[in-house]
Amino acid sequence: MKKNSKNETRRKALQAKSRKMKLTVGMDLGDEWSQCCCLGQEGEIVEEFRVKTTREAMKSRFEELKPMVIALEVGTHSRWVSQMLTEFGHELIVANSRELRAITGSDRKSDRVDAEKLARYARVDRRILRPIRHRGEEAQVDLLAIRGRAVLVKTRTQLVNAVRGMVKSFGYRLPSCKAERFARLQEKIPVSLQATLKPLMEALGQVQQQIDAYEQQIEKLATEKYPETALLRQPWGVGAITSLSYMLTIEDKNRFEKSRDVGPYLGLRPRRSQSSERDPELRITKAGDCFLRSLLVECAQRIVSEKAPDSALKQFGLRLAARGKKNAYKRAVVAVARKLSILLHKLWVTGEVYEPFPGRAEKKTVEVAA
Repeated sequence: MKKNSKNETRRKALQAKSRKMKLTVGMDLGDEWSQCCCLGQEGEIVEEFRVKTTREAMKSRFEELKPMVIALEVGTHSRWVSQMLTEFGHELIVANSRELRAITGSDRKSDRVDAEKLARYARVDRRILRPIRHRGEEAQVDLLAIRGRAVLVKTRTQLVNAVRGMVKSFGYRLPSCKAERFARLQEKIPVSLQATLKPLMEALGQVQQQIDAYEQQIEKLATEKYPETALLRQPWGVGAITSLSYMLTIEDKNRFEKSRDVGPYLGLRPRRSQSSERDPELRITKAGDCFLRSLLVECAQRIVSEKAPDSALKQFGLRLAARGKKNAYKRAVVAVARKLSILLHKLWVTGEVYEPFPGRAEKKTVEVAA
């Protein structure tokens, strides 16, 4: 009871102070507790406190306070916390963690210090935090179907590799086949091992059924709820999963002034560390959504493969691959993935018909069902 009354007294005191001045709050989100630091108009620390990282605790602490500027770092809880506090009328700044080396690389790192630094950065110039924008809850929910399928595909791969390895250790080999058909090889397993490996094969069959169910759900989402994915599926090698992931991750096609900005947003731009005359070639930044980036790289691998139809993208990749030696092919695939990300955004914005060799035909637009 004493602890609850003390917290209530602190909340009322902070509420009274927030009425008198515009507060800037830095919030270091933790899995169980979040540390907060409140700065006044002159940069003085008004109050420091902890709040549980739950919806009930956040609502109790911030709902009735006068609107404040609250800075927090992107993470597991940042999406729902920022959404909830915005609904309470506060101004939220979600900081890009990749830009906060002064916090993550500090030799005096602690929750209190991190919260204070976030508050001071937000007070001085919020552009230092390179704020990011979370996707909406509806898009996040729809993305769960794609992420759930990815988890099951990974599980299927582990099961297939385990069964093949167990059979191989007895001097046998199972025939090659696609992963989705592996569950049908029950009869190909040596008789002496069938009873032991039967639970694994049955589990494989169940996992495959759930993958098929997810793929039907994804196809339905793409065709019925997000018909614009038809624009993105025009290039060979881009399917429902990639096109839907692309749309749900970016969410708003008008968030970029130029289509070329999509590449850096997805981490497909090379890092740079220029100093004086020194400007070395570095690897890509790998910023942004790693799942979508991996899907685009997979599509790029299909585009430059031998079975892919000829296109300007394919020829571009093959030219890059022919220039170098060991890592040339990998660099070429990444470069094609970057160009593909730009192309998909361009198709999405303009609604044009995809031409494998642009410039050889008149531009046409695709009619998308409402």
